[in-house]
Amino acid sequence: MGATKTEIYSARQNAIALYAKALGHPARVAILQHLFKTQACFCGDLVSEIGLAQPTISQHLKELKNLGLVKGTIEGTNVCYCIDAGNWAEMKLLLSEFLGQDISLDQQCC
Repeated sequence: MGATKTEIYSARQNAIALYAKALGHPARVAILQHLFKTQACFCGDLVSEIGLAQPTISQHLKELKNLGLVKGTIEGTNVCYCIDAGNWAEMKLLLSEFLGQDISLDQQCC
C-alpha cells in the first residue's frame, strides 16, 4: 500500500480528513450519539445499546479517543467514557468553517 503523503497538506486539511474518517463509520456515530444522550457510560453499556461485540466497540472507542473526541476515566476495572467537550468544540468549528463554504452562483461552473 502506498504512502498517503499527508505532509504535503496543511494541518487544517489533515485535521478535517481525520475527523471525517472518524465520523465515516456508523458505529462511531452511534457511540458519539449515545455518549451525548447519556453523558457518560462504560464499554459494556455501548455493547448493549449498539449491539456490536465488545472488542469491536473497544476498537471504535480507541479511534475516537486517539482523535481526542472521547476521553476515558478509569473506575476500578472499567473505563467510563464521555465526550471531550473542548476537542468536540474544536472539531465543530473546523468542520463548520469547511462545510460552510458556498459556491458563488454567479460563477460559471464546468
